[in-house]
Amino acid sequence: MNSEELLSKGMIEALDIDSNLIKKTLTRGEKNLKSSKKIFKSEEYDWTLAVAYSAMLQAGRALMFSKGYRPKGEFKHLSVIEFVHSEFGDKISSKMIRLFDNYRKKRNKIVYEEYDIVSEDEAEEAIKFADEFLNMVKKILKVA
Repeated sequence: MNSEELLSKGMIEALDIDSNLIKKTLTRGEKNLKSSKKIFKSEEYDWTLAVAYSAMLQAGRALMFSKGYRPKGEFKHLSVIEFVHSEFGDKISSKMIRLFDNYRKKRNKIVYEEYDIVSEDEAEEAIKFADEFLNMVKKILKVA
């Protein structure tokens, strides 16, 4: 879905571009990534993945804000992923976007349905990909 389709479906809305908001949101993503690494050490692998996903979500939101949009409606997390795919698919690999969406679905299960569904390896992979995603976003946004 491109941004016009997301707008027409009520999944995103226009927003004034605010460099402070972009920076704060990206900083929140970096803090989430750091937290996921600490949680991993406590062997809480479900929450490691959930917080690593949150780091990716914040980075995705920063990308949206940089283009003058924010998620809206019932499916805000999905809106972020769809927007990132449509607007930045040439800079972010389809594999990374698939993982982002897979982590969204897994995080939803962790929060609302199931427990102890993430292995140590999967949690470690989530941290790795969240770190890579944040670095890609910083490169796109030209943030050091």
